[in-house]
Amino acid sequence: MGVLTEVNWALIAPLIVLQLILMVFALVNCVKQEETNGPKWMWILIIIFVNIVGPVLYFLMGRKNG
Repeated sequence: MGVLTEVNWALIAPLIVLQLILMVFALVNCVKQEETNGPKWMWILIIIFVNIVGPVLYFLMGRKNG
């Protein structure tokens, strides 16, 4: 059982780190952005609560282009 647990963490840990990096980067970008497509508070909730998909959705659909 110990080997199985180590293998699971070896697979899960990089995903957790990726999620945290994406979330922090998206939150900082959202806060600094003057205007977003939709309310800023909504995008902040999506970024925080929709895991990896939330930050990706923000970068694809939430930011306003110039």
